[in-house]
Order: sequence, then structure tokens, then C-alpha cells
Amino acid sequence: MLKVAIIGAGAISRAHIEAYLQFPERCTIVAISDIYEDKAQERIDQFQLNARSIKDYKELLQEEIDLVSICTPPYTHASLAVEFMEAGAHVMVEKPMASSLEECDLMNAAAQRTGKLLSVVAQNRFKTPMMKMKSVLESGLMGNIVHVQVDSFWWRGHCYYDLWWRGTWEKEGGGPTLNHAVHHIDALLWMMGSPTEVQAFMSNVSHDNAEVEDLSIGMLRYANGALGQITSSVVHHGEEQQLIFQGAKARVSAPWKVKASNSTSNGFPEPNTELEEELQALYSNLPDVTYEGHAGQIDNVLSAIETGEALLIDGISGRQTLELITGIYKSASTGELVKLPLTAADSFYTRDGVMANATHFYEKSASIENFAPQNITTGNSYK
Repeated sequence: MLKVAIIGAGAISRAHIEAYLQFPERCTIVAISDIYEDKAQERIDQFQLNARSIKDYKELLQEEIDLVSICTPPYTHASLAVEFMEAGAHVMVEKPMASSLEECDLMNAAAQRTGKLLSVVAQNRFKTPMMKMKSVLESGLMGNIVHVQVDSFWWRGHCYYDLWWRGTWEKEGGGPTLNHAVHHIDALLWMMGSPTEVQAFMSNVSHDNAEVEDLSIGMLRYANGALGQITSSVVHHGEEQQLIFQGAKARVSAPWKVKASNSTSNGFPEPNTELEEELQALYSNLPDVTYEGHAGQIDNVLSAIETGEALLIDGISGRQTLELITGIYKSASTGELVKLPLTAADSFYTRDGVMANATHFYEKSASIENFAPQNITTGNSYK
């Protein structure tokens, strides 16, 4: 029975708790830690856990904890992950992996040094439509991918950035490009790999209580000539999110849709129903995942601890995602065409470098300790 501790009792911790509780014969939550200890106790009471509430996480560094879920603000991820790995625990850290590439490298170095597992939450990979689309792309039926479109459309009210750690480059590390589109960007990289160049723009059009962007557009170029675009937003009503892959022979997307064309004698399109049916049959016949979302990722982490099964999302994947996001921020802030990969010599490699060089749209004008407990929205399920 693996002993689990959760660090941070904010909104996202609920998803972790609910996921762990799906595996009662494999793990048990023994502690929840939060700087507001009453929030930790509220979570324990809410789920009727046989666990302790702890204000100072350092108490847990002296105990035998097998796995830690880090659900705290991004600027704390690196120090917490390194401390717990060095104390002998495996770590699963919420998105984004950290607030700088330097911190990602420190976390990955600690994982290598200690031999402990480091998994970065990207729960959308563990949703049936995403798993199926990955297999469809790998089938080759679509031909080479020539264009990809990522729409990470969310909506957040002005007061969203009043929470004390949100809306600053220092503590949140960025706006929706980092904290909302991160899942879509992870999926893009999982399916297509990294681009070689990024050109981007960003703005803050609706949240004058935040330093960071609330809207960005990144344009990507791949080594093979393929192009891509990523829109990251918290100003889109309806919160419609999608990933669209245009292949030489067909188009697929999440939410699932398939279209294919043949050329008429004058070059105009006509439906290729045969290929559409073949792609649809492939998609429909692929199995559903057993556990979706956070439960799927936690199942993967538990299996990796128990049997040595490979992690689907490790610290290298997490860093790759942050590298592309950092490239978008650098290009949007400087106006430069940014070439990837970014090196340790880059001006945006460290958190201090990001804080000094990223565009500051506004000064943070409000700071509240906590919102009243409420459910949070986590986007569509790509069905």
C-alpha cells in the first residue's frame, strides 16, 4: 500500500483526491498539507479521509511517504519536488511543471540523481478521444501533417486574478498560455513533436489587475515545413477548445471530426468518403481508456512505482512543453522570431530572466488570500 501526501489543498487538489480514491487497494492518502491548515482539514473532512492536516510540509520530509502530489502555485513546484525526491518520495506535480526552464532542469536533475519518478500532470492525454486521435495520426492514413491548429479558449472574470499568487510573472509565471493552454500544448507536442521556430503576439485586453497576458497567438514552423498556430485565451465566451490536424490526405480533430478530399480534374475538392470511412472505422474500433483524466495519470504513476512501467508523461515531457511556452513569451515580448531549442544562456531561461524581460501589462491591483470554496471548470472532454 503506497502512502500518498498532497501538498496544496486548493481547487485542483480535489481532482487528485478523487483519483487516488479510485485505487483503495493500491494507495492511501495519509496527509494533506497547506499553508492554510483549515483548507487541508476541509478536504480531509469533505472526503472522510484517514489523514492528517499539516501546515508545514517539511514535517513530511522526515516521514516515509511513497508519492507526493504537488498542487501548489507554479513558483513553488521546483523546490517542493526536489525536496521530496531527495527525501525518498516519488513526485507528481501539477501543470505547469515550473515557472522557468532552469527550475525544470533542477527537477529533472533531482529525479536522475535520486532515481525517483517525476511525472507532470497532463491529464488530457488520458482521455479516450485524445488517445484515439494519437493512434489515428500514427497510422499514417492521413499522410504527412501539414498544419495544426490549437484553440485553447477559456473565459475568466476580472476577479480571477485577485487571488494573491495569480497574475504575476514571479508567482504564476504567466497567463493562459502557461496555465490554461499548457494541456493543449502538451498534446500538440506529444502528437507532432517540437517546432523549430516561433513567432508570437500577446495582449491583456480584459484584466487590468494582472501583469500577465490574457490572450496570445503563437505561430509555429516545423523542420519539415509544416506550420501551426496556438491561441491561448481567458477572454473567449463559451470556452470551446479544439485541436485540428490537417494531413496531406485528411483532417481530424478533437472534438472528433474527420474530413478527407480528393481532387477533381480542375483541382477543386470532392469528398473522399472511402478514406473518411476508413479513418472513422479505425477511430471507432480503438478501445476506450480504462481510467480517464487524473485517474488515468495516477494509475500510470502507481503502475510505474509498482512494476516499473514507463511513465507516459515525465519531467522531460514537462520541460518540452514549458520550452515552447517560454518561446511564445519571448517572441511576444521582444518581437523576435525565436528558434528552438532554448539554451541555458537564453535571457528567458531563469525566472528572474522572465520577470525582467517579459511584457508587464499592468500592475497587480488586488490581492486576496482565498476564494470561497467552489467547483472549477476544467474544459471540455474532447468527445
